[in-house]
Amino acid sequence: MATIDFGGVKEQVITREEFPVGKALEVLKNETIAVIGYGVQGPAQALNMKDNGFKVIIGQASAFKKDWDRAIADGWVPGETLFEIEEAAKKATIIQMLVSDAAQSAIWPSIKECLNEGDALYFSHGFSIVYKDQTGVIPPDNVDVILVAPKGSGTSVRRNFLSGAGINSSFGVAHDFTGRAEQRAIALGIAIGSGFLFPTSFENEVFSDLTGERGILMGALAGVMEAQYDVLRKNGHSPSEAFNETVEELTESLIRLVGENGMDWMYANCSATAQRGALDWRPKFKKATLPLFEELYESVKTGKETARVLAACSGSDYQARLQAELDELGHSEMWMAGKATRSLRPKEAAKAFDAGTKGIGGRGSN
Repeated sequence: MATIDFGGVKEQVITREEFPVGKALEVLKNETIAVIGYGVQGPAQALNMKDNGFKVIIGQASAFKKDWDRAIADGWVPGETLFEIEEAAKKATIIQMLVSDAAQSAIWPSIKECLNEGDALYFSHGFSIVYKDQTGVIPPDNVDVILVAPKGSGTSVRRNFLSGAGINSSFGVAHDFTGRAEQRAIALGIAIGSGFLFPTSFENEVFSDLTGERGILMGALAGVMEAQYDVLRKNGHSPSEAFNETVEELTESLIRLVGENGMDWMYANCSATAQRGALDWRPKFKKATLPLFEELYESVKTGKETARVLAACSGSDYQARLQAELDELGHSEMWMAGKATRSLRPKEAAKAFDAGTKGIGGRGSN
């Protein structure tokens, strides 16, 4: 592992230079990897591993025709590399549980029956294992239980792989039966195209992930955007002006500068007026939101968020209710203004984006 200084705190990470794909292929040379679920993470991880030369098969319920058909469109062949879930699990030595968290609970009894001594059970989220009292996912003692969690959506995992950049992932081991669990996890992290890997535990991964997606990454980001947009509109600004000042400049300019060189560099490359305002208002926003993040983390840690996810996502009408909520968001004025704004972007950029994301993504599987 390489030791990196993260703001005064030294951490160990694993890079592709010290653990190249060739080494990963050697570690996994006798393994058959079954990707269970061809919804969000499944397509990206499966295609990346396939492109890197690993033996990969897909386990997908054919009853979910959209995901089954997409797997076929991506080149997986029924009866050869594409199977029903149980059949794929029986053929594999590594079973990647990439269906939704609620679906993992539903299929777990069938998956458990397919496990052989020495197999590896792989997750990209600590949800099912950490909250086992709620999910019922309790692996037997004679298998490895490992984690590789890409820090991005399936779309980003695939797009970054195709660009050569990769996306960073955490990895961890909940149970090491074979003595090879960590090597298997690292090799799989490299196989799916991670930029670099950093160690974690199942608990830390799920606590940080659930907090992050409800907070800055999705919930807080959308909420803060809506609040600013509403204030601008109420004060007479046009939808175009409000959207550009709220979303477009962030996503198409500033966030890219932050990603390239950090927040301080982005601040330094903005106007003096922007710098002064940002520096003055940053502590006010932190003070206002810190109690919300503390409440959110506690809700995650105590399992309240998990219980809500399992209850909400297990109903037979879940997809219809989800679509109704997504439609309400997408049809709001701010995001309709966003759709119009995106249509005005240079077509070359849109084509490049589409080329990198074709055949991946989606809302989920099973």
